[in-house]
Amino acid sequence: MKNSYEMRLVLWAFWLYSCTGTSNTLFTIPLKIFVGKFNSSVNLDLSHLKRTETSDSGLSLASDPTGLVNFLDMVDNLKGDAGRGYYLEMLLGAPGQKMNILVDTGSSNFAVAAAPHPYITHYFNRALSSTYSSTGRAVAVRYTQGSWAGELGQDVLSIPQVPIGSITINIASILTSDGFFLPGVNWQGILGLAYSTLARPDSSVEPFFSSVVRETGLPDVFSLQMCGAGLSTGGGGADPAGGSLILGGIEPTLYKGSIWYTPIKEEWYYQVEILKLEVGNQNLNLDCKEYNADKAIVDSGTTLLRLPQNVFSAVVEAIAQTSLIQDFSEGFWLGTKLACWLKGETPWRLFPKLSIYLRATNASQSFRISILPQLYIQPITDIDDGLDCYRFGVSSSANGLVIGATVMEGFYVIFDRANKRVGFAVSTCAESGGSALAEVAGPFGAVGVGSDCAGGALLREPWLWAVSYALMATCALVLLLLLLLLLLPCRCHGNLPAQLTDQSSLIRNRIK
Repeated sequence: MKNSYEMRLVLWAFWLYSCTGTSNTLFTIPLKIFVGKFNSSVNLDLSHLKRTETSDSGLSLASDPTGLVNFLDMVDNLKGDAGRGYYLEMLLGAPGQKMNILVDTGSSNFAVAAAPHPYITHYFNRALSSTYSSTGRAVAVRYTQGSWAGELGQDVLSIPQVPIGSITINIASILTSDGFFLPGVNWQGILGLAYSTLARPDSSVEPFFSSVVRETGLPDVFSLQMCGAGLSTGGGGADPAGGSLILGGIEPTLYKGSIWYTPIKEEWYYQVEILKLEVGNQNLNLDCKEYNADKAIVDSGTTLLRLPQNVFSAVVEAIAQTSLIQDFSEGFWLGTKLACWLKGETPWRLFPKLSIYLRATNASQSFRISILPQLYIQPITDIDDGLDCYRFGVSSSANGLVIGATVMEGFYVIFDRANKRVGFAVSTCAESGGSALAEVAGPFGAVGVGSDCAGGALLREPWLWAVSYALMATCALVLLLLLLLLLLPCRCHGNLPAQLTDQSSLIRNRIK
């Protein structure tokens, strides 16, 4: 009992440290669910190259790494468009069963239909594969739209237009789903290309591309060109050649101009940092944290450009003020109505371009990616024989800003995981009538912009906010009680020696 006051002081200090430490941890641990002058080097080990090609910017890049893959063999290996998704043909199991798999940089599980569904033509029959093995673990994933549940297993996989041979990968067999498979799509599964942090049921499930890198020795980088720009969406018939997924590097024939890189803020989604948005040449003048609340990601599996509500409202208002259309229907902006013109009339001259400024790898600088209205005012087929109708390719979001297919179709996007950065260059297929539908420009200064626009945006899910607030409230209450105990006179049984009483007073005086 003679050291009770000192013990209270120690407990108070320990609890203060624990609470502050816990708070910091909560703001930095990701939830397990689902630059500067142009840097002319891609920082890849290209010593094993047999041949290189040089872009018009003087950048020397690999096109044929000896003994691994030929990037040119992968060109045009995707089909689909933004409305139906971009997918890759794969052979799953032994003997190989042909499956079309949606390419998704916004999730981390490789999952394929393993049971009949009214919206798909066929599914992976595990019983017919001599190499399939089940782990017996249940797995489920919920996306922004749609969900599925099934069983985790392993099997071999090969990709006809990606000559990397057969690899063994984790596979989630989809047995039930809700809103995941949709009418008119021609794919039967999803290829999650993000980090293991998002993998289900936990991060021990190695994602597809991590398995590819580990088993083949390819560089930890892939790149994506999506070529649906200006194509009609929502129609029937065969899907057009939709683009290219290059595993292991960069194919120079798929872009023009320079590549600009932005750092990956955190390795779960491909989270980036957005500094500002412009409509036409008009800066929205929002706090940069608005653009990154609660995250900003690059996601090929999301159709539209999705914006936080405040940003979306500002963009719609700016477009309405800038465009040449008067009294435009609110339903068009909200995605509930189409806008139609007589056949042969195109509305794109009536709308401004949209620009997104990303922080460059040199943190004091930024660069700009811009899309013309041909990318976000999107044609819809099979509506009326005498009319051409269009939808708005931007929507509001309750869970962060998403650079989806609407924007990505304008660019060749490089996911340089080895160097924690995402690169953007103008895509060779993003043009109409010989004119580019997208632009990349820089450098621009980042003066006047917050040093960390994505700071404080790491608590992304509503329940995690609730847990954080509860813990902080508990910490505050306990700290208050400990502080009161510290300030109360020490009431001990018996008489304390005079020197101990003096020492306790000295401690209190020092605290004051």
